[in-house]
Amino acid sequence: MNVGLSVYDITGPDLVDLAVAADEAGFDTCWLGEHLLLPVEYESEHPRKGNEAHEHITGPIISPDTELLDPLVALGAVAAVTTGLRPATGIYILPLRHPLATARAAASLHELSGGRFHLGVGVGWLEEEFASLGVPFEERRTRFRESIALMRTAWVGGPFQFEGEHFRTGTIQVTKRRIDVPLILGGNAPVALERAASLGDGWFSSGTPDFEDAVRLDAALIDLRSQQGGDPRDFPRWFRVAGGERSRLDRYRDAGIDNVVVWADQLWPADGDRDHKREVFFDRVAELGLDGVLGR
Repeated sequence: MNVGLSVYDITGPDLVDLAVAADEAGFDTCWLGEHLLLPVEYESEHPRKGNEAHEHITGPIISPDTELLDPLVALGAVAAVTTGLRPATGIYILPLRHPLATARAAASLHELSGGRFHLGVGVGWLEEEFASLGVPFEERRTRFRESIALMRTAWVGGPFQFEGEHFRTGTIQVTKRRIDVPLILGGNAPVALERAASLGDGWFSSGTPDFEDAVRLDAALIDLRSQQGGDPRDFPRWFRVAGGERSRLDRYRDAGIDNVVVWADQLWPADGDRDHKREVFFDRVAELGLDGVLGR
């Protein structure tokens, strides 16, 4: 079983320290959540129906107290100080950016990390965030699909042209050589699962599905991927879990789920200096029995 960390609401220096410790401990992935900006007041609701929210989310998912990082910049720092940990966005709101800019940055980060970077992408849900950036919220799904097509074209390498509904180019080049950045799609709704199975190289859970939901979602993704003519074994699926106890993770493993992700704030304390945080982190890893399943 591969165990990763889901990270959100953290400063850049703290993320780097956490990544170093996670790399030493043998964690597989580090998924950094994001929002590009903070609407101080908003009415949009996160689409996590049918899932148990992570226990620390008792109010707004983003507020003026939330620490936000640019994920590609921050994960570049993570890549620079680790050797085995795979930095990943969980999830990058793709329609908010021009796909060529995303393609350029993601390709650079993928090469910088030695091929470890995974670009997890989603359509977004916070309408006020789209409005602040002048991106039509109602176009986010078509922009998302077109952005994936444009990025994959750019990553083939060499000159190309693109003509779409939202994006059009002349003859341009993003990279002279092929760069295969894994695209991991998020979302738990049926339409999101179908989109992931048809367009993605893998899937990352939205929110924290309970165990029964995780088993159901995993079966649905396997079936959808098979219908698309793909091999589910080549389509990794990452599930956030509500706790990091060894017994809980064993339940997922016994159900055939190979990739689980625990919330980093259950292991990495918010207060104290770096040495204190590292000590608490490794103590908690041992107490939960995670040291018995970690290691690459």
